[in-house]
Amino acid sequence: MSRRMALSVATGVVVLGGVGAGALALAYAGDQPPAISDSSARYTAPVGGRDGSLTFVADVSASSGVRSVKVLAWPEDSSLAEKRPTAKDMAAVESAICKPSGQDTVRCTYTAVVARSDVQSSPHGVWHVAVLATAKDGTTTLDDKAADFTVG
Repeated sequence: MSRRMALSVATGVVVLGGVGAGALALAYAGDQPPAISDSSARYTAPVGGRDGSLTFVADVSASSGVRSVKVLAWPEDSSLAEKRPTAKDMAAVESAICKPSGQDTVRCTYTAVVARSDVQSSPHGVWHVAVLATAKDGTTTLDDKAADFTVG
């Protein structure tokens, strides 16, 4: 084989290998589960005749897009502390409202009213916020302690 032909074949192999690796990287990126970041929870206790609130905010990214984000607040001093919420447990909980904030990212906000009677009948102390993010391609990410807050 001539030197010129060998160089052409080698170049073709490198180019095809690069295209194949790029296609593999794109396919792999498409199968990535959603990523939950910058999550925070803010709890405001009821005061006087006013209700309190719990607000949870997080950024969720998924290359296929975000289908849903479910949110569950749970007390550290509960049966969930040993068992931890599962994706199955999260299926029936409330959803956050998500708005686009980038190419593959949404900013999700969940707000719940907290009545005085809720606080009186709930455990005091540290609470955690569990989040189940589901991408449009069906992949999921569960973070059972995405944020914490304290009920006093």
